[in-house]
Amino acid sequence: MKKIAFLSLLILGASCSQVKQQPTKPAPINVMSFNIRYDNPEDSLDNWKFRKDRAANAVRFYDVDVLGTQEVLHNQLEDLKQRLPEYGVVGVGREDGKEKGEYSALWYKKNRFDLLDSGYFWLSETPEVPGSKGWDGACERIASWAKLKDKTSGKEFFALNTHLDHVGVVARREGISLMLDRVNQLSGGLPVIVTGDFNSEPESDVIKHVTDPANPEHLTDARLASPVVYGPAWSFHDFGKIPYQHRPLIDYVFVRNGFDVLRYGVLAETENEAFLSDHAPVLVTVE
Repeated sequence: MKKIAFLSLLILGASCSQVKQQPTKPAPINVMSFNIRYDNPEDSLDNWKFRKDRAANAVRFYDVDVLGTQEVLHNQLEDLKQRLPEYGVVGVGREDGKEKGEYSALWYKKNRFDLLDSGYFWLSETPEVPGSKGWDGACERIASWAKLKDKTSGKEFFALNTHLDHVGVVARREGISLMLDRVNQLSGGLPVIVTGDFNSEPESDVIKHVTDPANPEHLTDARLASPVVYGPAWSFHDFGKIPYQHRPLIDYVFVRNGFDVLRYGVLAETENEAFLSDHAPVLVTVE
């Protein structure tokens, strides 16, 4: 009888050991692209000082793991850091590579991910030159990137956030080519997430170039890959001033190399008719 009990304990111990050795399944990742609108004193009641608490609360409420933000001035970066202390952030001001001008700031949950590497480059003919303006662009444009490692599963991935020019046709086209090349070089074959305001609609040559399957560097639009799509087919509304039927979709989340898209939504919510920004955030869950 003692022999049987001893053998049972050995078997149970072996089975427990096998369970412990099984790799942890990666949890889904909530990704948001959010143009927060720069702090413009002419925005009246839509000014940042009236929106900053709601914007930060939206990030927390939707339990965002990776957040790509655009049009972030330094004071707005500090406001968000204060309200979102659980997030690390990558990015610099696009005008001088320090604190001047808008950031394309990339945020990540510090308790979930380790930051393995990070950087930034300008969308220009001289990507490493701080403040360089590209081609026919009206503004300096910058991309921020990070390699992240999930602390639980050990899985690594590459994330990039950017904001394409709103005027320069050549700047958008060349900026996209540069971005795709850099994603290919920097990601090292890891799964990829790209967020941003691309100032281009889905049928534009810019987005078609990003998603062109004939290009080995192409990315997949999360909206088209998702089994669940929620919200409107637009993201920019200019604080509701653009007629509903004319509002464009210009904010995106793209994926590559093994990310499955579980859901996609455009969060066109208001509080007492007040928007979070002049853009609606795009929220995607990937695995």
